[in-house]
Amino acid sequence: MTDRMRALIKDGPRPGLVLTDAPVPPIGRDDVLIRVLRTGICGTDLHIESWDQWAQAHVEPPLLVGHEFVGEIVEFGADVQELALGDLVSGEGHLVCGRCRNCMAGRRVLCANTRGVGVDRDGAFAEYIALPASNLWRHHPGIDLDVAAIFDPFGNAVHTALAFPVLGEDVLITGAGPIGIMASLVCRRAGARNVVMTDLSEFRLQLATRLGATRAVQASGDGLRQVMGELGMREGFDVGLEMSGAPAALQTMIGTMAHGGRIAVLGLPSSQFGVDWSHLITNMLTIRGIYGREMFETWYWMSVLVDSGLDISPVVTHRFDATDYQAAFDVVRSGECGKVVLGWGER
Repeated sequence: MTDRMRALIKDGPRPGLVLTDAPVPPIGRDDVLIRVLRTGICGTDLHIESWDQWAQAHVEPPLLVGHEFVGEIVEFGADVQELALGDLVSGEGHLVCGRCRNCMAGRRVLCANTRGVGVDRDGAFAEYIALPASNLWRHHPGIDLDVAAIFDPFGNAVHTALAFPVLGEDVLITGAGPIGIMASLVCRRAGARNVVMTDLSEFRLQLATRLGATRAVQASGDGLRQVMGELGMREGFDVGLEMSGAPAALQTMIGTMAHGGRIAVLGLPSSQFGVDWSHLITNMLTIRGIYGREMFETWYWMSVLVDSGLDISPVVTHRFDATDYQAAFDVVRSGECGKVVLGWGER
């Protein structure tokens, strides 16, 4: 095996990424080396590529970016067990400390010392990535590689969609990006009565409709109340999933929830904003923040959903070779897309 590889690097504190030659990462006794096959482009990657305020505050170049991937094991350390060469795997992108109170209690998703792949340490936009074996999820044979490549964001969708029971409930999802659309698919599979989605992008609203949302509503208009009436929702939505990070979206959601409604918030705002706390209190609403995936229960649920026939592959709308990364990032930035996948090699 070669000791050099192609890698997509944030090489300095400025906009843009560079596809360059880099050393294949070494592995320790507990690590696994994976040959990357496909990667998904995430909103976090877009922040880093653009070098916006969030990236400037959280990223220290040079950095190999990316965290959504599927690949096959080509080497593992001396202490790695129960994994084999050729196994098809994806990686949990949050590396936890293992020693804080939450980690010691088995609540790794709540680790306060989490380090992010492709943010705090080198990531997956390369021909090879090295990760601790304990962060890998082994896929079942025959899984679609595009689906496997986006298990990370699919996990965000599953974690958020199943934060509260949705059986028989009316669900509002604000933000029809790939994660929001995957969450709508999970809600329908879990028995939601209606799933209504809002967004500003007509492309994404049409995609949400094609993939089974009850209704998809333009967020900039006043059509949401009309749709609620048409669907016979006299008391409001039972469950809300906020996926956009837009202040207006959460404010609208709070104003359209039924008494005792429950809201799961995954979308990350870029700045602070106000909400109507009096309405929230007097309507006895519950708001729960969602970050990442529960390790590894969410991953188990993802595999079960895919194995049982839930098809998330139509969420992937564009595919590019890794050498065309700039065109891929331009498509993601346009918003006229679902999930965008980069190819690094074939099995």
